[in-house]
Amino acid sequence: MGFAAGDFALPSPTGFNSFKRATVELRRMYDRLKGFRDFYPEEMAPRREVIDTLEDAAASYGFREISTPALERTEMYVDKSGEEIVDELYAFEDKGGREVSLTPELTPTVARMVVAKQQALSKPIKWYSTRPFWRFEQVQQGRFREFYQTNVDIFGSAEPEADAEVLAFAADALTDLGLTGEDFEFRVSHRDILGGLLRAFDADVDTRAAIRAVDKRAKVEQTEYLGLLSDAGLSYDEAEQFDDLVATGDLDEIAEFGGSDVASAVENLRDVLAAAEDFGAREFCEVSLTTARGLDYYTGVVFECFDSTGEISRSVFGGGRYDDLIESFGGQPTPAVGVAPGLAPLSLLCQRAGVWPEEALATDYYVLTVGDTRDVASRIARELRAGGNVVEVDVSDRSFGAQMGYADGINAETVVIVGEQDLANDEVTVKDMGSGEQTTVPVDDFPGDRTSPTFDDLV
Repeated sequence: MGFAAGDFALPSPTGFNSFKRATVELRRMYDRLKGFRDFYPEEMAPRREVIDTLEDAAASYGFREISTPALERTEMYVDKSGEEIVDELYAFEDKGGREVSLTPELTPTVARMVVAKQQALSKPIKWYSTRPFWRFEQVQQGRFREFYQTNVDIFGSAEPEADAEVLAFAADALTDLGLTGEDFEFRVSHRDILGGLLRAFDADVDTRAAIRAVDKRAKVEQTEYLGLLSDAGLSYDEAEQFDDLVATGDLDEIAEFGGSDVASAVENLRDVLAAAEDFGAREFCEVSLTTARGLDYYTGVVFECFDSTGEISRSVFGGGRYDDLIESFGGQPTPAVGVAPGLAPLSLLCQRAGVWPEEALATDYYVLTVGDTRDVASRIARELRAGGNVVEVDVSDRSFGAQMGYADGINAETVVIVGEQDLANDEVTVKDMGSGEQTTVPVDDFPGDRTSPTFDDLV
């Protein structure tokens, strides 16, 4: 069969450029959305390690894992969460005509779950979960529109020990990751102190709006912050006086100024800090009454975790008490407290501190085949996997050299070579990828009664 010269003609420059533009446009059409991320295997390995560490810490305190839906009724966030979240909802009407939203946070969902089975649940109820959430917000350092959190909550205890246990879990989780008190700090406040101080002024104050203003204090200019307090009902002079009180953080002065309600909240805050001392978390805590948490359902002690060096601008996590939320869902009065470490800011903190797990793939064994040896290679792979090892075999009919290159690329610690010539001698070759050394062993003895045999075990 012959070929004409025109059969191999290259596209003209004009045609090639048109093809290139079309390809670029096609790729742009399917680009990943802003604020959403892809995680490749080498990235997922450290993420999984960090998630496992957080969840293991939660489980060690007796928290039990739950799973929750990605969609909830929009009205739940409109009624319970406040303006901060409502304006950022991924909300739409589903095919049943219901107004629904991708979940922007977990607290209203777990409150709904508690109410649904409140009488059947033993108290305190202690739950945790790790999952994604969605908010249409400005993408910046440590903040994405799809983000992951590990949520930890206690329902059914108003005692300071419950608050302290949540703080202790958070401290243990961070130190288990290799962080120290030089890397992070918990800024602890009390919503009832802030609310009581605001009510102590002779003014008609929108307390929720004023507390939201406090939550924005570090994010806006001082004049804008005082303006927000003024908009909430304080005079400019009162706003300055209020800010001086919370910024100084003198609990005795604050208790005297605010009266009995504030004094009671101050006592509660001190009780929580005392319990945190016994639980091993007090060293990480500092009183910071400018910490407010912007969500409307918070009631008592609230807290946020920050990078001690200030290099990471946003909080690593936040949490606090929400004692009235269960009742607002129609349930029995049930105090509650929780915390939610966010994976994105936590990864920044760990990377800054040099304790983020290494982003590398790891494989215990690669079983390399040469010729018609699939049956023996598969038997060896199955027995190694039964010992709890990560094992790969060739599924692409590649050459010896290509398989060795792949084994190196996946960081295989040991390569087991199962070749026709080896099997003719009733043996396989075991190669240590670190040293490059190798030895042969009888095929019927590998892996034998050894769970994870290596080169050093066989020589």
